[in-house]
Amino acid sequence: MTDLADTPQTSDICLLLRAHGEQRWLIYELVPVVRQLEQRDSLPEDQLGAALAYLEALWIEARRRAAETDAAHAELEQPGGGDVSLHEKARRYYAAVRRLRGALARRVQRLLSAGSDASDEATSSNGATAVNGGAPARWPILDRSASS
Repeated sequence: MTDLADTPQTSDICLLLRAHGEQRWLIYELVPVVRQLEQRDSLPEDQLGAALAYLEALWIEARRRAAETDAAHAELEQPGGGDVSLHEKARRYYAAVRRLRGALARRVQRLLSAGSDASDEATSSNGATAVNGGAPARWPILDRSASS
């Protein structure tokens, strides 16, 4: 019986599955929240802080998933045999997911920065808690995503 862990196509298939899983999660979990926050008129002002906190939590999960996909890509890049066609398909899919991830990173950063700016303005103008539910003045996720 053949041990599947020793077959050269395992890393190709692993990358395809990771990239597919990350793409679906980004599209079905993160994108709807980003779209809703980009249309601020549809969101009550008193819920903005909670929505931004939820976005930050989703973004942390997105970065974790991205790290898993990147690790699968690094494993694929190790020398070895395998099906060249499958290898190229896995690399193209991974590149597409990285582009999606990058586009969403810019949108998320813009939203979290705008939320932070609104919090700073509301606090400095009246000395009270921010209108957006007391969101922190700095969003730590921005520091982590900017460095990766």
